Amino acid sequence: MYKVVIGLEIHCELLTNSKNFSSSRNAYTESPNENLGPVDLGFPGILPVINKEGIKKALKVATALHCTIPEVIVFDRKNYFYPDLPKGYQITQNESPVGTNGYLMIHVGEEDKKVLIHDTHLEEDTASLEHYDNYSLIDYNRAGVPLLETVTEPCLSSAEEVVAFLEALRSLFLYTGVSDARSDRGQMRCDVNISLMEENATEFGTKVEMKNINSFNNVKEAIRYEIKRQTEILNQGGKIIQETRRYDDKDMCTYSMREKVDAVDYKYFQEPNIVPIRLTEDFLEEIRKEIPKLQYERIQIYMEDYGLSRYDATILVKEKEIAEYFESTIENTDPKNAANWINSVILGYLNKNDMSLKDLFITPKMLSELISMVENGKISSKQGKEILYKSIEEKIEPTILVEKMDVSQIADDTEIRKIVIEVLDENENLIEDYRKGKRVFDFFIGQIMKKTKGKANPSMASAILKEEIEKR
Repeated sequence: MYKVVIGLEIHCELLTNSKNFSSSRNAYTESPNENLGPVDLGFPGILPVINKEGIKKALKVATALHCTIPEVIVFDRKNYFYPDLPKGYQITQNESPVGTNGYLMIHVGEEDKKVLIHDTHLEEDTASLEHYDNYSLIDYNRAGVPLLETVTEPCLSSAEEVVAFLEALRSLFLYTGVSDARSDRGQMRCDVNISLMEENATEFGTKVEMKNINSFNNVKEAIRYEIKRQTEILNQGGKIIQETRRYDDKDMCTYSMREKVDAVDYKYFQEPNIVPIRLTEDFLEEIRKEIPKLQYERIQIYMEDYGLSRYDATILVKEKEIAEYFESTIENTDPKNAANWINSVILGYLNKNDMSLKDLFITPKMLSELISMVENGKISSKQGKEILYKSIEEKIEPTILVEKMDVSQIADDTEIRKIVIEVLDENENLIEDYRKGKRVFDFFIGQIMKKTKGKANPSMASAILKEEIEKR
């Protein structure tokens, strides 16, 4: 048996109006070479200009990851030749990243795990290449886009842990508003470094890198394939080669691209055209105030303070907007009831009708009032759902609909008891049948509902009916 050791490098494009070091527009488009200028194309004499918003968003992620923040922001040159790199070098961070020595908590199976972050650093994205049989095309739209690279320590040990971490990190990007993190648009990509080692070994095995995997499912399948491939080689007495491989999602396998180069081959040195930027405490405090409670923290609060199951809590925190909707709703109603209504009724309706929460007419206050009417017995749970759907479709507040439709329940003990006695007096011959075990109880309930036009509180009517039968 071998121990699996995995480290990740996650690239995330940041949401800014312009690119990281130029004034070119930063926006996703399917039209090639639309958002570009002299800086992006690496023309002679170009000079980079810092994007303050890019730095701010990078620092926001570093802070949310509990990283150590440097006193001074410094950029470096990473030198290498590749067709998608027009300048022949990439402006990045090597010596002084925006964040180091952080962590992110995840939940896998039945356990919590702290994933250690080596660093997160800000750089510029490369152009993108489209390869054909006899030629390749370059799209420079992506060149220069602010790119945040987050590097974990080699502390992950399975495909399941990796996917859980990627989902948690993507949630962090979305919660903090730094990126849309859409893998289908290349806004979030992942490099996987994986090695195998003997159970009792003290040194890591030879590392293999898998580049630019752009979906979580592909990451999972690539890791599983690579574990199988390396295990077979080691079992046969072979050696693993340090190399870069690419995952083919059609054949569901990895194949070799090139032998891996080391950092020294990039000849890093400080970027001479960008002066170091000293960070002020006021600027960092402003960033801290903008960071909301993240998924993991909210799940703990929902479970410990509100008594929710992990399942319900996890659904509620999947999107920040849903979590905030829930937290606004429970200001005036029971958290468990609110969670049930949001998870089953609200989200079910949104999914069925392909809607988002921002399109929903029902505000947290309206939902809270509707839940309260059900809790207080004014309307039944079934009526509550009908009112909710009608409210969404007709854009009329639930409280107004309840009055307009005259569907409020009768929850007065005296009034219901009067109807119950009336029903029993009219059907005295069936009381003895009930005592003999015959199924006539539902008939009594039906008659009560008929006389009250369905408005009698069902549970109250049932309890009173039993009481009155016992008296006879």
